[in-house]
Amino acid sequence: MRIVHISDCYPPRLGGIETQVRALAVRQAAAGHEVHVLTATPGDELRRGTETLDGVVVHRATASMPADIPVHPRVNHVVRGLLADGGAAAGADAVHVHGGVVSPFAYPGARVARQLGLPTVATIHGVWGGFFSPAARFADLVTGWTRWGVVLTAVSDAAAVPIRRIVGPGVPVGIVPNGIDVEAWRIPHVAGDPDEVRLVAVMRLAPRKRSMPLVRMVEEASGLLPHGRRVRLTIVGDGPVAAQVRRHVDRHGLTYGACVVDLAGRLAPEQVRATLGASDAFIAPAKLESFGIAALEARTAGLPVLAYASTGIATFVRQEQEGLLAADDRAMTAAIARIAGDDGLRRRIAEHNRTTEPDQSWPKVLATVEAAYADARARSATATPPG
Repeated sequence: MRIVHISDCYPPRLGGIETQVRALAVRQAAAGHEVHVLTATPGDELRRGTETLDGVVVHRATASMPADIPVHPRVNHVVRGLLADGGAAAGADAVHVHGGVVSPFAYPGARVARQLGLPTVATIHGVWGGFFSPAARFADLVTGWTRWGVVLTAVSDAAAVPIRRIVGPGVPVGIVPNGIDVEAWRIPHVAGDPDEVRLVAVMRLAPRKRSMPLVRMVEEASGLLPHGRRVRLTIVGDGPVAAQVRRHVDRHGLTYGACVVDLAGRLAPEQVRATLGASDAFIAPAKLESFGIAALEARTAGLPVLAYASTGIATFVRQEQEGLLAADDRAMTAAIARIAGDDGLRRRIAEHNRTTEPDQSWPKVLATVEAAYADARARSATATPPG
């Protein structure tokens, strides 16, 4: 099968969408498919043009933009030139578009693919909300994009719900989750001081990820623990609020005592795995999380996961089975105190996570993706392409 992925971002950029698109494309190529990626992201050595990486043919259609933002002023022309007859990626059996809340390269690519009559799947990796919901409704009134025959999917129920509100009950929105290499994240647990519970968060230190509320909740929860029990929070990652978090830690004396906060900074993947192995529970403090790949990695590594019930993490974390789910910050503070204070609960969840494979393993995800491609082929035969 010839598969073409269209994504604004792709490595060497490092983020959730681009990492998952690369992992999917590489696995499809390894399975014997001919896989192409169309992206507006420049490479380390090639700014624009075509290169083959890990068996995947990557077409970089980049323009000179500030900070190399993935925008191309002639995106329709560029994508059409690659997908149409005679193009380097012509004759696609499936076009797989990957978008976030705003994707100025990928979403126009979906229109071009359907104009060419190509079976097209769009996977939404973000949570549509705020200004984007009315904008999407207006765009449907003007262009009728929900009737183009694109198979719409999202990475989780949390991401699918707002899309379903926009498109209405007559347009199905399936789930194509992110995938994980289960064996790579099966990590031996390293025991620590029995009086200290080690919590870990892996995230970008940006306001949306809520690192400051996380520190405050752990600090408050430490005061609810039994006498003699300590809690240590390790935050892996860097970002614009890192200095603010460090000032708070220093000002409140969170470098010793019953509550300690360690700022580990950005770590290489093998260092992240080692940190998870030396931790007892994982916390995801963001409330706008369409999926939560770091939480899935921690769950696969055997850690109980604490997250908000309204996020995509609830797709693979159930209450008191893979972790604890909170409705708000007060409930999250209570959950932190509970997981740190209840050794039996923590050990039971950890044992379940270590011995139970998540549904998001790559073999299962690849089967789900192929089913979406088959649906797209059937739908493209009857749907009316955009004008």
